[in-house]
Amino acid sequence: MTRRIDLVADLGEGFGPWRMGDDAALLDVLTSANIACGFHAGDSQIMDETVRACVQRGVGVGAHPSFPDLQGFGRRDMGLTADEVRTDVLYQFGALQAIAAYNGTTVTHLAPHGRLGNLVAVREDYAEAVADAAKRLAPDLIVLAQDGRLADAARAAGLRVGIVGIADRAYEDDGTLVRRTEPGAVIHDADEIRRRTVRMVVDGVIESRNGVPIPVACDTVLVHGDTPGAIDLARSIRAGLESEGVEIASLADWLG
Repeated sequence: MTRRIDLVADLGEGFGPWRMGDDAALLDVLTSANIACGFHAGDSQIMDETVRACVQRGVGVGAHPSFPDLQGFGRRDMGLTADEVRTDVLYQFGALQAIAAYNGTTVTHLAPHGRLGNLVAVREDYAEAVADAAKRLAPDLIVLAQDGRLADAARAAGLRVGIVGIADRAYEDDGTLVRRTEPGAVIHDADEIRRRTVRMVVDGVIESRNGVPIPVACDTVLVHGDTPGAIDLARSIRAGLESEGVEIASLADWLG
C-alpha cells in the first residue's frame, strides 16, 4: 500500500507591512498550512490573504495559536493558567474560523505554536485545555501534535490526531525537540534534512542528536518556511518522498 504523508508549514507569520518567508512559493509545495492567528504573528489582512491563497491551491487551512507574545514570537513561557490557555486558543481559532468562512472554507486542523506547542506535549493541564477547546469548537477537527500529552488528551476527547515529524529540528533521546537555545537545535544541511525526512516517513525512525534511533509514526512533516533556502528545501523533501513512492496529500483528505 502506498504510504501517504501531509506536508505542512507555518504561514502568515508577518505583521503589517513586514512578511516572513515566501508563503506564495511555499504553498505550491505544501498540502496543509498552519496559519498564525495574531498572538505571535499575523493580523487580519495577512490571515485573509493566506487563507485565500490556500483556497486557490487546495491547501488545508489550520489554526496556529500561541501564547500572547508578539515580541518573543511565541517562544517564551508566559506563565498562563490552563483556563487562560483555553480562552486564548478559542479567541485565535475564532478569528481564523471567521476569515475561513468568508473565503468559503473551514479550519480543518489546529497546531499549537512555539513554546505553547512544546508545553502541551508535557503539561497535562495545558494539553487538556487545548483538547477541550478543540472538541467544543469542532468535533471533526484534527489536532497536530508530537507524541505526548496533547496527542493523548485529543484522542481521549475523540478527536483525530496527526502526529508531526519535524524535518529540520534535532531530537533528544526521549523524542522531544532540542531547545532552540542549544547548539545544533536546527539542522541546516539540505541533504541531511532530506535523508532524515525520508527515513522518518518510510522507515518510521529518526536519529536523536546522540545517534539514538527513535521510533516515529508521523502523519505530517513540518517544513519551516522561515529558514534560509526554505523553498528549495521543501521541494527537495517532497521530491525525496515521492521518489520513494510516498503520496503527498492533505491530512484532512485521508486521516481516518
